[in-house]
Formats: sequence, structure tokens, C-alpha cells
Amino acid sequence: MISQFFVLSQRGDNIVFRDYRGEVPKGSVEIFFRKVKFWKEDGEGDSPPVFNVDGVNYFHVKEAGLLFVATTRVNVSPSLVLELLRRIVRVVKDYLGVLSEESLRKNFVLVYELLDQVIDFGFVQTTSTEVLKSYVFNEPIAVNADHIQPLGPAAIFMAKRMPMTTIAKSVLANERGGRKREEIFVDIIENLSVTFSSSGYILTSEIDGTIQLKSYLTGNPDIRLALNEEVSIGREGGSSYDYGSPFGSGPVILDDCNFHESVRLDNFDVDRTLTLGSTDGEFPVMNYRITQEFKPPFRINVLIEESGSLKAEVTIKVHAEFPSSIIAEKIMVQLPVPPYTTRVSFELEPGAVGNTTDFKGANKRIEWGLKKIIGGSEHTLHAKLTFAQELHGNITKEAGPVSMTFTIPMYNASRLQVKYLHISKKSKSYNPYRWVRYVTQSNSYVARL
Repeated sequence: MISQFFVLSQRGDNIVFRDYRGEVPKGSVEIFFRKVKFWKEDGEGDSPPVFNVDGVNYFHVKEAGLLFVATTRVNVSPSLVLELLRRIVRVVKDYLGVLSEESLRKNFVLVYELLDQVIDFGFVQTTSTEVLKSYVFNEPIAVNADHIQPLGPAAIFMAKRMPMTTIAKSVLANERGGRKREEIFVDIIENLSVTFSSSGYILTSEIDGTIQLKSYLTGNPDIRLALNEEVSIGREGGSSYDYGSPFGSGPVILDDCNFHESVRLDNFDVDRTLTLGSTDGEFPVMNYRITQEFKPPFRINVLIEESGSLKAEVTIKVHAEFPSSIIAEKIMVQLPVPPYTTRVSFELEPGAVGNTTDFKGANKRIEWGLKKIIGGSEHTLHAKLTFAQELHGNITKEAGPVSMTFTIPMYNASRLQVKYLHISKKSKSYNPYRWVRYVTQSNSYVARL
């Protein structure tokens, strides 16, 4: 049971506000924003998703630079409220197509209509996009996703934005003439967590993956989604990864997985097909986890050497292990340096294009950004450090580890594949558009010195 729900911009502007029970003071919005803002400014890092101020419990999630907040005086389950906020975010995105401050302001009437159906007097009624279509009658005002301004570095709330893997339009959107475009999108999204030792060996590796579906099909036809026949569930010991096999081939061993409630598993054990009824909106068909050994997309080598009593030199090499037909995007390499570092000069390899380098003096960290990396290529950065005091002991104990963030479209490390996507036909001429896409991104990609 929640008392209030509101959405704030990164400046603290109140975009949406609904008071369901009148139990929490009206100034809760200002109290919450000041608490979150000063939590960060006091150097304690980001505020926790749940905290209490003067007997009021505040729950919040960050998405696309916006804060979705719920308050209550009742001792409710934090995980329940946070999951509710996540589902509200998903429903709003399904109906608006693009989740941004601009889209919320243009469609505030539709958003309030959705909130009134999702929550009644503080109690949850439904968060199903399909069910809500029977009760929501306002049409969304389209917002061009290309015009959305990226969050600046001065933004207080820097939400980790997932790559735009799903189409940016409302589930209510129609083509000109009122005819709905029949199409379905399937995204295989994998988040990698890898730790390398100082000698380059893999210490830990894990893949958290999800098969995400977004449907714009009318009539709720049955969908059959087939995976690799080599998929097996449960570890049997030892490594089964064949580094020499091509992309998309070889066995895939899942440690564990779970499925959406609408998925039927009648034939999954026989031919690895999932059957589900089409429901409008976006939802995860399957979540899975892999801890078996896999080929990491990047190798990171770092060499740091003293070049005098007050100087040191750093060399960072990044090698792409994936095929040359694949291009990684939005790469950022970070290296913490000794706390007494005062100045850093950089030297890029000849012909480097689209690279950025920076020394964050406040955080004592080197940042190296690359716009893109083509598979099979290697990139090198040289940096010279200047210290305020003489070195005492091993410099590698005071620097590192190296961390890396990236996004790789049309690539997945696990080799889990959608072999075909079959939609039951309503007529001979019925042939909806099918889109299957792959995205791999870093969760925690670290190399020790």
C-alpha cells in the first residue's frame, strides 16, 4: 500500500504527482529531492533506493534521467514497491513509446489515466499493458526519439540507459489511415561480468541475459520461438566452450533460467521451442544466467612502470576478440591512479579517430573513450603521470584496477540464438514483420594490475 506517487526531472521539477491516501505531507517531494541531492553532494555516493525520513518511507528508481518515487508510512516490502515502480515505468514506456521528460509532459493526461487504473487508493490493481488497453482511451502524442537531448555531465541523476534496442513507439500507434502495422521485436540482451588477473587469465566470468519481446500484433496470435537445439540447463562440470567454433555454433549451457508466466514449455525439452500468446507491450520472455567459461569480447593489458622519482608511465592495450564484421560502440576505459598524482599527459596511437582522454583530478582517475572498435583490432594509449611526492613501495598496489564499459550490437557471448520466430497465421496474406536483434554490454568488466 502506497500513499503517494510522483515523477521528478533531474532538476527536481515535479512532472507527475498523485496523492492516493493523504497520509504523507505535501512537502514530501521537496524533502525527497533535497535528501537525494545532498546525499550525493556530501560524497557518500548515490542515495539508496529506499530510505526513511521523519517516519515516511521513500522508494525510488531512476530511468532515462527521471526519478519515479513512491512514499508510504506503512511498513511494506521494499522489493514489492520497487518492482511496482519498475512495472509502472514499463507500462508508461509501452504507451508513450519514448520515455523522457518531454514525452511525459506532452502526455500527462494519458499518464494520469494509466496511474488511476494501475493504483486505486494506494493498492495495485494491474500492471498489464494488455489489460489496461480496455480501460485507457486517450491517444499518445508522438515524440521523436532523435530529438531527445542526452543527459549532460552536470546532471545530478545519471541513469544507466540501456541501448535503444526496442522500437520507440506506443503500443497504440497506428499507421496513416488508422491501420496498425503488424510487427514483433525480439531482443537478446546480455550483460557481462568478467574479472581478469594481472597476467591476463580469467578469474571470474558471468553472463546475465534476457530475451525481451515487444509485440504490435493484433488478435493475440500464438508465437513459437525456437532456440539452439544445443541449449542445456544445469552445470555438469568442466568447460565446454569451443573457442575455435564460429559465432552462433556450439553448445550453450545455462546455469539457470526462468520464463514469463505466459510462456508454455510443452515442447521445450524436445526441440527447445517456447510457445506464448502475443500480448501487447514489452516483457521478458526468458531470463538466464551463465557462469561457464566463455570467450570475452575484449582483452585488456596494462603496464605501469616508474620513470623517475616523481614520474611513471602507463600503457593500456585493448584488443577486440570478436569478428571484424562486428563493431563495438560507446567504449570507456577507466584506470584509478595513485592519490598523489597531480598531472597526466596522454599520447594516442597514430591515426586514432574519435578518441577522448581525460584526467579526473578529483577522483584521481584516467578516462579513455573510444567511439567505436572494429572486431580484431587493437588500440593503445600511453600516459605519463607526474606525482606530488616520491614513490614508496610498489606503484601497482596504489593504482587500478582497470574497468571497461561497452556496447556491442549484433553479438552475444553465450551464442544463444533465436533460430526462427513463427507466428500463427490468421489468413494466407498475413505476414507480420519480424525483427531479431542481439546486444552485448558490460556489467562489470575489470582487469587487475
